[in-house]
Amino acid sequence: MQTIKPLQLIQNAAAQLVFNLPKFSHVTPLLRSFHWLPVAACIRFKTLILAYKAKNGPAPAYLMAMVKSRTVPRNLCASSTARLDPPSFKVHGRRVSRMFSILAPKCWNELPLAIRTAESLAVFKHRLKTHLFTQHLNELLLLAVSELRTVFH
Repeated sequence: MQTIKPLQLIQNAAAQLVFNLPKFSHVTPLLRSFHWLPVAACIRFKTLILAYKAKNGPAPAYLMAMVKSRTVPRNLCASSTARLDPPSFKVHGRRVSRMFSILAPKCWNELPLAIRTAESLAVFKHRLKTHLFTQHLNELLLLAVSELRTVFH
């Protein structure tokens, strides 16, 4: 998160510059009006686009080798969930947890089924961006409201 903070500050400053607002004005409404995802959500978006391509279509062989679809031994309800298998080795340390082979299945499996089973890349991108947009900007709005409550109490 510390490596993302400077990038988020730059994105916030760019939004304030475009709207010609002062440095300390609230940024969430600006990001929302531009339909800009916060930086952390952009990283997640790009990771999941690569995971979709590696699972379903045009991706380099080295990426396709990193992403394995979950196989269920019997015909169960879980077999239609379009999940990815996380790597079988243990994860230790921050650097390892940011590896694509670990991060992609983790993020993928957290997505709603309707997004994971999108019939095309265009549909996947649209559903994913909508999902991330509502998820991350709603979190930012909740944080802003809680900050306002602490200021006025």
